[in-house]
Amino acid sequence: MEMKKRLTLELRNKKPAEVKELVLDNCRSDDGKISGLSSDFENLEHLSMINVGLLSISNLPKLNKLRKLELSDNRISGGLEVLAEKTPNLTQLNLSGSKIKEISTLEPLKKLPHLRNLDLFNCEVTTLMNYRESIFTLLPQLIYLDGFDASEKEAPDSDPEADGLDDEYDENGDEDEEEDEEEEDEELDDEDDLDGEDEENGGDDEDEDDEDDGDEDEDEDEEVEIQQGEKRKRDPEEEPDDDEEDEDNDDD
Repeated sequence: MEMKKRLTLELRNKKPAEVKELVLDNCRSDDGKISGLSSDFENLEHLSMINVGLLSISNLPKLNKLRKLELSDNRISGGLEVLAEKTPNLTQLNLSGSKIKEISTLEPLKKLPHLRNLDLFNCEVTTLMNYRESIFTLLPQLIYLDGFDASEKEAPDSDPEADGLDDEYDENGDEDEEEDEEEEDEELDDEDDLDGEDEENGGDDEDEDDEDDGDEDEDEDEEVEIQQGEKRKRDPEEEPDDDEEDEDNDDD
């Protein structure tokens, strides 16, 4: 597929200014040059053109925000001075598998003050004596060359700046989780307190009910005793006296 058609497909009805990452790998360039790409991609940060048959990047458009440029497995042998002019904020450049043979070809990269990661793996220049020392001397701003720093320490898998953002996100995420847990604990404590108060109130109500029942029982007992006493008072008047019956018999 031609680069222009591939670019149109990658846009997916977006405007060029809305695109931050553009991958055009394995398509065909026109006459070994970049085609279809313009400065309208003003917010582009990552551009990948791996194995597209590039011979030159001379017509690379102005991309001020571009930070990562992938150009591996092309036939680029020079002309890198355009990068300082068109991509001044570049931090990562991959030229592995290109046709770069001499260290002097890389001198234009000195004008990229933010360049931190350079990959020249499988380029003929890597076979030169003192290759790594020479590159780090030529490009003092560089941190990683072919995946390792000057002390042979391997580069992290992802962008250190992105890692920093991830760490910050994780820390904030942990803090948010802790705050959520504390809020949940407080809510549970509040519910327990409310339950305890309800139980106490319920106990008080039961005690009051018991006391009320006891008072009613006592009142009923007192009423019964009063009624029985009154009955006992009435009974002697109603029953005839045995002595009076005996006197009546004697008169007879």
